[in-house]
Amino acid sequence: MRVVRNSAEMQTLAVERRSRGVTVALVPTMGALHEGHLSLVRLAHEHGDEVDVTLFVNPAQFGPGEDLSQYPRTFERDVELCRAAGVSTVFCPDVGQVYAADHSTQVAETRLSTGLCGAHRPGHFDGVVTVVAKLFNIMLPSSAVFGSKDFQQARVIRRMVRDLNFPVRIVLAPIVREPDGLAMSSRNRYLSAREREQALSISRALKGAEAEAADGALDTEALGKSVESAMDAAGLTVQYVVCVDADTLEPVARLERPVLLAVAAFIGKTRLIDNVVLDLAAGADPSQAGLTPVRQG
Repeated sequence: MRVVRNSAEMQTLAVERRSRGVTVALVPTMGALHEGHLSLVRLAHEHGDEVDVTLFVNPAQFGPGEDLSQYPRTFERDVELCRAAGVSTVFCPDVGQVYAADHSTQVAETRLSTGLCGAHRPGHFDGVVTVVAKLFNIMLPSSAVFGSKDFQQARVIRRMVRDLNFPVRIVLAPIVREPDGLAMSSRNRYLSAREREQALSISRALKGAEAEAADGALDTEALGKSVESAMDAAGLTVQYVVCVDADTLEPVARLERPVLLAVAAFIGKTRLIDNVVLDLAAGADPSQAGLTPVRQG
């Protein structure tokens, strides 16, 4: 397994591999790897001859007062996990290898990124799509794998790929949960034992909404209020509970096609997100709603 820190070296390697017809599936991460990330790596092995992983805490997607300086960094452990998972290349640049000191160019998506997390984290998705565009140009993957816990992020990146004609197939992986239902996140390590118990109210509330929808509840406002009440009762500070069309991310009043029920909440100082796709269609795969893999070029 290669560990590459220099952007020019990585790009040279990517060009050389492409000239030999080697396909690469990329898993972009900010490190602090857990089983959720490793599930992405396993899926990536199905989509490329080689699998690359990035370990880069992207400052451009953190706003003022967010946890950039405290974000967990476990580089040595991450590298060993990648090695054990059969990763071909780990790209772990420092900030100067990604952003020139006088950089003045940014990518922006202006429709799908405005609601949900984007409404509460100004500039966040500009930072996300900019760094992903840069990573695609540096590493030249044919596919890239993202987790559906960050559903809005995956939709935004898919739109960027379509609009800017990146020859990259976007693959979405299901949410990976702890045995008790908590969605896996690098930020879970911030939680105290009591806070972790409180955090379980998120997945329990979403599961309850899923059951209500299966029983015929179609009013999305009522479903959202049920979820919010359950989290409030557990002592969480709810940032948002929204029901949106799983494709357009526009608010919807009734469950008539796949609907994303997404939440963000604070447990103490830790912000967690989670979601479920409510789709009454028989045999539907919620993890793929609105995110059929696409490829241009």
